[in-house]
Amino acid sequence: MDSILRSSMVEFRLALVQLHVSKIKADNLGRAQKIVKEAAGQGAKVVVLPECFNSPYGTGFFAEYAEKIPGESTQVLSEAAKECGVYLVGGSIPEEDGGKLYNTCSIFGPDGKLLVKHRKIHLFDVDVPGKIRFQESETLSPGNSLSMFETPFCKVGVGICYDIRFAELAQIYAKKGCQLLVYPGAFNMTTGPAHWELLQRGRAVDNQVYVAAASPARDESASYVAWGHSSVVSPWGEVIAKAGPEESVVYADIDLQYLADMRQQIPITTQRRNDLYSVNSVQEG
Repeated sequence: MDSILRSSMVEFRLALVQLHVSKIKADNLGRAQKIVKEAAGQGAKVVVLPECFNSPYGTGFFAEYAEKIPGESTQVLSEAAKECGVYLVGGSIPEEDGGKLYNTCSIFGPDGKLLVKHRKIHLFDVDVPGKIRFQESETLSPGNSLSMFETPFCKVGVGICYDIRFAELAQIYAKKGCQLLVYPGAFNMTTGPAHWELLQRGRAVDNQVYVAAASPARDESASYVAWGHSSVVSPWGEVIAKAGPEESVVYADIDLQYLADMRQQIPITTQRRNDLYSVNSVQEG
C-alpha cells in the first residue's frame, strides 16, 4: 500500500487544453468547462487552459472582455475545478481592477477555492519589422508579484506567455522549490516557430524542471493568429507531449522520481557558485 501511495504522489497526469477561442465569451466558457471535465475523466490532476481563453487576443479586445475577479469567467473556473476535483490553471483573462487592465491567470484548487492570481509581469511589447508589432502596454498594466501554488504532488510556478522569455523568473521559481512551471501563452506565427519550443526546453534544462505551455488553437481568421503546439517538456529537455495547431488536449505523466534522479546525476543545484553570482527576487508580492 505504501509503495502505491508513494507512486501516486511522485507521478501525476497533467493536461493542457488547446482551446479554440471565438468572439463569443459564453461559448468559450462552456467549451472550456466541457474539455476540463473530459481531461479529468482521462485522469488529469492538473489542467491548464491557454492565455486569453475567454476572449480573442488583441489590444482592441481587452477592455471589452475585461472582468473583475471574482467574476463570470472565474466563477466557471471555480465550479469546474470543484466538480472535477482538479487543480485548474485558468489560462488568462483580461482583468479590470481599479481602472486598470491586467492579463491575469487564476488558479483554483479541487475545492473550487482561488489559490493564487498571477498578473502577467512582462508585457508583450515587440516590433519585428515586416512581421509583427504588438504593444500590450497600450492597454494593459503589468503585475508585480511572483506566483506559486502547492499541490500534493509538487510546487508549481506560474508565468504567462512573454514571462517565459525571462530566465530569471524560472530560476527563482526553481530556487523556491517548484518542480513544474506552467505558462499559458499565445505565441504567434513569427515567434512561435522560432522560439516557442526552444524557450520551453531552455527553461526546463536550465532549472531541471518540467515546463508546460498551453496555447489557444490556431485560427487563421483571427486578427492575432496563435501558433498552437501546446507542449510539455521534461527536465532533460525532451518534448514529451505536443499538440498540432488545432483544438486538442495534450496529456503528460509528470514523473517527479525521474526529476529527482536527473538532479542527482547532473547536480547543478549543488554546484552553483553562489559565491560568484546569484539571482534573487526583490519583491515577493
